Amino acid sequence: MSYWTDAHCHLQDEFLRDGEASARDSLDRALAAGVGRVVVIGTDENNSRGALALTAIDGPVEVYAAVGLHPHEALSDVEAIARLARAGHPRLVAIGETGLDYFYEHAPREAQRRAFAAQIALAHELNLALVIHARDAFDDLFEILSHEGVPPRTVIHCFTGTPDDAAGCLALGCDISVAGVVTFKNAQSLRDAVLTVPLDRLHVETDSPFLAPVPHRGRPNEPAWVHVVGEFVAELRGEDVEVVRRTTSANTARLFAIPELPD
Repeated sequence: MSYWTDAHCHLQDEFLRDGEASARDSLDRALAAGVGRVVVIGTDENNSRGALALTAIDGPVEVYAAVGLHPHEALSDVEAIARLARAGHPRLVAIGETGLDYFYEHAPREAQRRAFAAQIALAHELNLALVIHARDAFDDLFEILSHEGVPPRTVIHCFTGTPDDAAGCLALGCDISVAGVVTFKNAQSLRDAVLTVPLDRLHVETDSPFLAPVPHRGRPNEPAWVHVVGEFVAELRGEDVEVVRRTTSANTARLFAIPELPD
């Protein structure tokens, strides 16, 4: 049996709050559920540092990290993220999550656009993958990516757009990652979009501790439940679960330029 990869989680939140033992417990549950690798994603300077620190946990589940400023944090110092990234941590694989969020707008749109452009440039500079958050902002997202240049390894995480939005992302060279939202009753447009994504451009994630998939809605999400997302996607697309597991894990290895998981 091959292993699932959780392409995007925030396990460092638990690590920073409750300590290493709690994070180890989450990783143990993930392994028991068939997860062999997680990628822990930063959203500000502090939890980006936490993501890097979490990679030091020694165990059978591989942990990699990304550092970045979420669009909600766009008024923070992007240079702090650049300093972290330029330090060259051996388990650092991406810049992000960065991008645009026009649904909540916790930061002004212009500040979001500036921080996003700066982090695109950082991914280019360091030849790292780019992890993008996009909500209600695809027109501006496409404009900025076209102007700044899409890093060769870029993913739209927790994609929640339409089939047309997916087509635009794919045309620019971005991969698409799907989280538990795809299992929600009101997500038909997203499900329609997932059907249009070539399997070799698709990833699965939890975005934990957020967005727990059905039947776990209302509970804190965790990497152990990435298989729920993957199995739902396989059934939706009419594909074999093992093929989806192997392919999405291989896609994430390619995206982050790390070795494929052994069977």
